[in-house]
Amino acid sequence: MRPVGILYARHVDIRIGIANTARELSFESAQTAAEVEKAVAAALGSDAKFLSLSDDKGKVYLVPTASLAYVEIGGGESRRVGFVA
Repeated sequence: MRPVGILYARHVDIRIGIANTARELSFESAQTAAEVEKAVAAALGSDAKFLSLSDDKGKVYLVPTASLAYVEIGGGESRRVGFVA
């Protein structure tokens, strides 16, 4: 049973590999893994020029679909947010 006064936030880790670059884009999102997977599939399955995802702080990331090497969607873990009285 969870203690009273503590909220649990769920985040999904996202890592995006971009072709011809040595680094990857890595951030946490408040979207579910299914929502991220659906957004990636929709961007790749259509004539969309960019994949648009947002992180848990409200930043929006636009990645050209032609440059996507891979998208890794990590299972989120619950984090405690708040105080116990």
